[in-house]
Amino acid sequence: MTVSRRRLLAVASAFSLGVAAGLPAMAQEPYPSRPVHIVVPYAAGGSTDQLARAIQPAMAEFLKQPVIVENKAGAGGMIGTEFVTKAAPDGYTLVFGNSGPNAILPLLRKTPYDPVKDLRPVSTVAITPMILAIGANNPAKNLKEFLAQAKKSGTQWNFGSVGTGSLSHLTGEYFNTLAGLELTHIPYKGGAPMMMAFGGGQLQAAFVTGLDGAAMLQAGKVRYVGVGTPQRTPVVPDLPAIAEEVPGFRSVAWFGVLAPSGVPDAVADKLHDAVVYAVARPEVQKMFAVRNIVARSSTPQELAGMIRDEMAQWDKVAKKSNIRLD
Repeated sequence: MTVSRRRLLAVASAFSLGVAAGLPAMAQEPYPSRPVHIVVPYAAGGSTDQLARAIQPAMAEFLKQPVIVENKAGAGGMIGTEFVTKAAPDGYTLVFGNSGPNAILPLLRKTPYDPVKDLRPVSTVAITPMILAIGANNPAKNLKEFLAQAKKSGTQWNFGSVGTGSLSHLTGEYFNTLAGLELTHIPYKGGAPMMMAFGGGQLQAAFVTGLDGAAMLQAGKVRYVGVGTPQRTPVVPDLPAIAEEVPGFRSVAWFGVLAPSGVPDAVADKLHDAVVYAVARPEVQKMFAVRNIVARSSTPQELAGMIRDEMAQWDKVAKKSNIRLD
């Protein structure tokens, strides 16, 4: 049977119109329609991982889709963060970021991503002061005594960090400069070994988050003597602000959710609403509070501003202390 040219053209035209008619429906697929993945750029069980998993159930409830937390550790958070910057900007791959890979690491080494250009802030999840912890056997009973004795001890006293170039490291160097101290830096490979060094009497001091220090504090291995917020904070109500004795001192850690740049506004707004919902849940608020952390959401603009401010602050410290990772 012979099919005329006119008939072929009519069939082709009808097919083209059908495909075209289907395109808007595909483009308007509701978000989310499949699981959302949150990448934690650190090993499972750490402080960042714990916070990400704390908001996971409530985010899934709000989005009505599974929310899967994945750990992609390595290079101080750089590997997992880079993975997300290279992901499709569709809202299905996010990173649970913090000060390290999103504000400090790019100041200290060449990174395969630009934290400002390649990521879109969604919201903070938590804010916590860096807390000055000292060994339980330290003769100082408070911040004022610690400063006086540290000045006398010179380089014989030390401070630990969770790694060279980490927030705890830069905070210690910043503290040295502003307080006129010479505490010797000792880096460890993570919070757990650093806190174990306290228990062994190998450390005089370290700047920790409430999550890192909680177990050792409860075990009586360390004492807290000051917080890095500019003023006293109800998060750790019995402690003075370090700025009371060391004017101008400030060190605060944040944790939050970011998406690849290019994520559509509507998707970013939905994700923001999901994080806000999760952070406001009573169980999340309680879990954070017992760990000396404030559960706090923010606007994307506030998180972006926080990252810019941190980069400006720690860039000065890194240059003054000659801290590089390359």
